Amino acid sequence: MSVAGLKKQFYKASQMVSEKVGGAEGTKLDEEFKDLERKVDVTNKAVIEVISKTSEYLQPNPASRAKLSMLNTMSKIRGQVKSPGYPQAEGLLGECMTKYGRELGEDTNFGGALVDVGESIKRLAEVKDSLDIDVKQNFIDPLQGLADKDLREIQHHLKKLEGRRLDYDYKKKRQGKIPDEEVRQALEKFHESKEVAEISMYNLLETDIEQVSQLSSLVESQLQYHRQAVQVLDELSDKLRDRMKEAQSRPRKEYVPKPKPIIDFGDTNEQSNGGFAPTSSPPMRNAAAEQPCCKALYDFEPENEGDRSSATLRSLH
Repeated sequence: MSVAGLKKQFYKASQMVSEKVGGAEGTKLDEEFKDLERKVDVTNKAVIEVISKTSEYLQPNPASRAKLSMLNTMSKIRGQVKSPGYPQAEGLLGECMTKYGRELGEDTNFGGALVDVGESIKRLAEVKDSLDIDVKQNFIDPLQGLADKDLREIQHHLKKLEGRRLDYDYKKKRQGKIPDEEVRQALEKFHESKEVAEISMYNLLETDIEQVSQLSSLVESQLQYHRQAVQVLDELSDKLRDRMKEAQSRPRKEYVPKPKPIIDFGDTNEQSNGGFAPTSSPPMRNAAAEQPCCKALYDFEPENEGDRSSATLRSLH
């Protein structure tokens, strides 16, 4: 940087400090200019915020958005023309329904209906992809261009104007120490920057009908999306209604129980096919063993009437 440039930076810094800290007043801009500046500032904030919220509206999942952004960046680095798309919730739901519908069987009422609904919801995902593309091309990209070009250019003009104002105010307060020619040149540059900034802001606000056209494109894209979605859902509704009528017209199948298996108790040594071998019967006890009995421990002779001898007891046993 040249010596003159360093001096100018010093002048601006000194004036800024005197205004911020010392409370010195700088050159005031007219109210019309301030109103233009305020409207441009609001426009800038609106454009940035609307772009962000529109992206969230089209692609609600922040993790999927971040992943998609990374994949798109990698595709550009690799020179790939086609980049992966956003995983629409409708597509994920449709895949789930068709998967289990086919596993269950399309010949069943529930399985066939799952496949019908799943295929239609996958069509909704394709319609949603078309909405994303249309909104990006006709709404987000033009607004992004406005933010990157026109609004950024205005911010540059305003920043340059502020720098020249500080330079002029510093030299004006030191008039006498600084040559009058420098003060005059500083004033001319200040007015020049003010005019450039004012014209750029005025032109932006006067051509805001372009932003209205972009909003109209957003609405048209949404209308087209909803029309196509309604058409898909109407066709699906008719298909499900026909399926229900067909199911109700068919006679209900009665449950027929299967015959019970016959258990073969024939030959105990050989098991019949599907039969069961009977268990062996417990051994029969001796009938005599079931009768009451007693045993004499030693020989004796009966002494009283009704007594039995040891020989008699042994015979009873």
